[in-house]
Amino acid sequence: MLTYLIRRLVAAVVLLFIVSAATFAIFFLVPRIGGASADDLASRYVGKSAGPAQIHEAAVRLGFTDPIWLQYGRFAKGIVAGSEYNTGASIEQCPAPCLGYSFLTQNPVLPDLIDRLPVTLSLASGAAVLWLFGGVATGVVSALKRGSPLDRGAMGIALAGVSLPIFFTGLLSLTIFSYGLGWTAGGGSYTPLTQNPAEWAYDLLLPWITLSFLYAAAYARLTRAGMLETMNEDYIRTARAKGLRERDVVIKHGLRAALTPILTIFGLDLGLLLGGAILTETTFSLPGIGKYAVDAINNNDLPKVLGVTLLGASFIIVANLVVDLLYAVVDPRVRVS
Repeated sequence: MLTYLIRRLVAAVVLLFIVSAATFAIFFLVPRIGGASADDLASRYVGKSAGPAQIHEAAVRLGFTDPIWLQYGRFAKGIVAGSEYNTGASIEQCPAPCLGYSFLTQNPVLPDLIDRLPVTLSLASGAAVLWLFGGVATGVVSALKRGSPLDRGAMGIALAGVSLPIFFTGLLSLTIFSYGLGWTAGGGSYTPLTQNPAEWAYDLLLPWITLSFLYAAAYARLTRAGMLETMNEDYIRTARAKGLRERDVVIKHGLRAALTPILTIFGLDLGLLLGGAILTETTFSLPGIGKYAVDAINNNDLPKVLGVTLLGASFIIVANLVVDLLYAVVDPRVRVS
């Protein structure tokens, strides 16, 4: 297991390097291939009244006139050892790990991401608990009651959850439960967990339910399909023939074997949300990483977009690593193989 873990960690580092290089090329190399000059890139970070000489001076100062491999080398060095950025008025330090420096806000990107991470982490973790337990429980009950009105009703609701986009269900839930009935907090409300746990949960309750409704629908359908296949296996009949309680047969033998694909998509979904639940945070005006990414895109602030992309890729890689390790815990057949 230790050898496997070391091998996966090395592969994760290599993958992060590839992702960073590809992302950097998309933001800084592709525009050059498309005909944009270094001055065109620098014009985004100077005032509208700046002349050609001032724009060219900014391009040289920001390093846009250097070869792309040298620009990426400075960026990669900043992740490991920190970097310095010349803003014109002063030399700004960006300590390691430096994910870039915004020339619009004159701030390093990583501290901004860290400030917004608790919001995204709170949203993703709370919704993940709801959709995982709710979706899996619904799928198990539907599989055991196959063909019943309960099964058909649950799968009909699951189909609606998969089909309806989050911005539709989010706005609809805000209109009904927040602005109409006043049962939940409105958009834009967030209280840190350390400040007031009850207010924190109240502010995030509606985003949790809305986001979990989307994901729980997919988990319910996947769990139902896995349970229907698993409950027909020979070892399930053997367990029943040995006189085990039906609850033990369903949970310890049936559900445990059906959890492998659920763990796979759970790791991917959670990793993606930790990188920014863009639609949910935008719909509910939550100051998380997703809203931060949308604002950066609207302002054409490429260093911020690059930082969000790298952070999201890191979360996905770590989530996949954790999921692979959990396979051996959930399914003993993985350890044997």
